[in-house]
Amino acid sequence: MPDQDQLFDAVASIESPLFVGRTLGELGLVKEVSKKLTGKVKVELLLPTGGPPDGLDERLREALDGHTNSVDVDVEVMDDEAVTTWMTDLKEKSGPPIGEPGSATRTIAVSSGKGGVGKSSISSNLAVALSKKGNKVGIVDGDIWGFSIPAMMGIVNPPVMVGEMIVPPVSHGVKVMSMDYFVGEDKAVIWRGPMLHKAIEQFLKDVFWDNLDFLIVDMPPGTGDIAISMTQFLPRAQVVVATTPQPTAQRVARRAALMAAEVDQQVIGVVENMSWFTGDDGKRYELFGSGGGQALADELEVDLMAKVPLLPEMGRGADSGVPVSLAAPESEAARAFDQLADAVIEKRPRIRSNPALVIK
Repeated sequence: MPDQDQLFDAVASIESPLFVGRTLGELGLVKEVSKKLTGKVKVELLLPTGGPPDGLDERLREALDGHTNSVDVDVEVMDDEAVTTWMTDLKEKSGPPIGEPGSATRTIAVSSGKGGVGKSSISSNLAVALSKKGNKVGIVDGDIWGFSIPAMMGIVNPPVMVGEMIVPPVSHGVKVMSMDYFVGEDKAVIWRGPMLHKAIEQFLKDVFWDNLDFLIVDMPPGTGDIAISMTQFLPRAQVVVATTPQPTAQRVARRAALMAAEVDQQVIGVVENMSWFTGDDGKRYELFGSGGGQALADELEVDLMAKVPLLPEMGRGADSGVPVSLAAPESEAARAFDQLADAVIEKRPRIRSNPALVIK
């Protein structure tokens, strides 16, 4: 029979459903675990929010499986002052905020000079591919007007406020932040520069990302207000330029690279989307021409990191919130994103030549 310490350790080892990647013990949320003479185990938790998060009861039963057939959970909720103190301490322990000196998080901005090249699809599938390789990954839906990442990632639950910090929901191992959570289905975001700037600042500084390995930013098309704000908050971001095989798309996509050069960001590669479609006859059909991705990579003197084919399962998966690595794990598209993730991992950040550069 396990002793009290073993029962406590079993509960403390449970991953928090809310603070994914952290255990209840690491977070200091387990007050006591005891076993009664009847065989029932009583678990006393100290939580920053009311009631056990979804999924915690199931995780408790799994952790105590074989030790008891009945678990009684007693939850004490921190008061506002205690939550603020606890959250501030947790934030400090997680390291410098993303984008600031000393942060270990690598920021990857998926950019293009135009819309319609599949940046959101590339961003979401790249994030999942990086997560599957054991990385801690988050994604920011930087398109404030045309947000789509939560739907593509299958997000069900909204963010949770803990003290003054926003804890983002997680899907497929990826933390996701988007304007989608804050705008009703019957509303449009009709904002100008200052409000857009503030929204981006909140997404980056008021969200508890914890100690991510990678933050993927799905950039809006073009080089307008949001893109400028991103360069201010994420001066060390690395840029992946997205394009299609069409030479016209390639010529427009290069503008994202030109902006990166202006603000001293590092363009690390090009990804070509919609490269071909493989028919039932096994033949590849280049529906949108060919050569645009390689031509852009050659012009920018970077690698063509991946060529992503058209795949029906990929489109259906985006509508249902299932990334291609799960919808069609053996497909050409899934292999392309696995290749893209490897290429991104290999491109270590360079030392910026002008760290004081600011766009005004």
